[in-house]
Amino acid sequence: MTEPTGPLTNWAGNITYAAKELRRPHSLDALRTLVARSAWVRVLGSGHSFNEIADPGSEGVLLSLTALPPSVEVDTAARTVRVAGGVRYAELARRVHEHGLALHNMASLPHISVAGSVATGTHGSGNANGSLASVVREVELVTADGSTLTIGRGDARFDGAVTALGALGVVTALTLDLEPAFEVAQHVFTELPLAGLDFDAVSATAYSVSLFTDWRQPGFVQAWVKRRTDQPLNDFPWAAPAAVAMHPVPGMPAENCTQQFGVPGPWHERLPHFRAEFTPSSGAELQSEYLLPRPYAPDALRALDAIRETIAPVLQICEVRTVAADGQWLTPSYGRDTVAFHFTWIEDTTAVLPVVRQVERALAPFDPRPHWGKVFTTPPSELRERYPRMGAFTALAEELDAAGTFRNKFVREMLGL
Repeated sequence: MTEPTGPLTNWAGNITYAAKELRRPHSLDALRTLVARSAWVRVLGSGHSFNEIADPGSEGVLLSLTALPPSVEVDTAARTVRVAGGVRYAELARRVHEHGLALHNMASLPHISVAGSVATGTHGSGNANGSLASVVREVELVTADGSTLTIGRGDARFDGAVTALGALGVVTALTLDLEPAFEVAQHVFTELPLAGLDFDAVSATAYSVSLFTDWRQPGFVQAWVKRRTDQPLNDFPWAAPAAVAMHPVPGMPAENCTQQFGVPGPWHERLPHFRAEFTPSSGAELQSEYLLPRPYAPDALRALDAIRETIAPVLQICEVRTVAADGQWLTPSYGRDTVAFHFTWIEDTTAVLPVVRQVERALAPFDPRPHWGKVFTTPPSELRERYPRMGAFTALAEELDAAGTFRNKFVREMLGL
C-alpha cells in the first residue's frame, strides 16, 4: 500500500507534497487500522487543489481512497445515491443516469472526486443551484481512533460535517439527493459588453450561465448558456451566437468540450464544460476563485475592470458564475446567494501571486470568500471573520479530532485550530 515513487505533486504540479508516504488501503478495515496507527493523516482526492490543503507534512501519511471498492448504490425509490469517497463525478453521473435520475448540478470538470469537491465547497453554476455540498444528506467518516461515524440531516453537527476540509475524518461515503433525469441544450455566445450589462437578467436566462473574460477588454468574450429542455426557452439578446464550437481558454481544442449549438443531451453531458473522456488540459495553470454576495456582482466587475491591465498578462481566462445560498458552515456560499469569480492563471507562481493580491484588494469591499482549494493570500484572521459559524466548526473539530490527527499546517492556520 506504500508507493515510494519519488516526489508526488498535485495535478497542476505547483505543490510537491511533503508526506513521508502515500497509502492506498484496499478495504475499510485496512483504512481504519491505518488511521488509528497514524499521528497525522490527510486525504488526497483527485489532486485538483492548488494549495497545501491536502499535504499532511513530512511526518504525516497521505491517503488515497482509489483502491477502495468504487461503490455507487442508487436507491430509485428514495431518489438518493450512496457513493464511495474515491469515486469521481464522471463515473457517479453515468451510473446515476442509468437509473433515470440526475444530480442537480455538476462542476466544470467531471474528472474531480466527489468527496474532495464536497469537502472544499466546489460548485457549478446557476442562480437556483446550490453548491455540490448542498445535496448531501449523509456523511460517513472514519475518525481518528479508527472508528466509523455517520452524520445525517437532522444531526446538530451535520452542517459542519459536509464541507469540512478533511478536518474531521476520512470521508468514506456520501449519500446525495437525486432528481429525475433531464436534458440540457447548451448555447455559446460571444462578445458580451460590460457597459450596460444587466447581470441579474443575464444570469437568470437559463438553468446554468457561465461568463468568460480574458480582461483584455471591458466585457466577456464568451457566455455559456445551459438550458434545461423542460424549462422555458429565453432569448439572449445581448450577444451573438458563436459560429464555431468554442473552448473557454483561447487556443485550446473545442473537441474537449461538451456539445454546443443547442443540441439537447443528457444532463451529465452538458452541465460540465468538459467531456469526461478527455483530459481538459495539461495542468499547466494555477487557479484562484473568490465568492461574494450576488448583489455585489456589478460593482465587483467594475472593480476588476479597473485593474484589468494588471490581470490580463498572467491570465488565461476568468469565469463568472452564480451559486445559490446553502447552510453548510464552511462553504463559500454559506448563507448568501453568491457570485463567483474564477481565475485560471498562467503557470508562474512568482508572476501570479502579486496579481492575486491586487485582485483581493479590489474585491475586499465585497466580503469575498476564497475557494478553499485554490491559490489565495487572504490572511487567516480575515478569512475566519467571513464565516459566521467558524466557531461552531472549530468546536466540532475539537470534539471529533481532539488529537489533531487530520490537521495539517493549512487547516491549523486557516481555521485557527
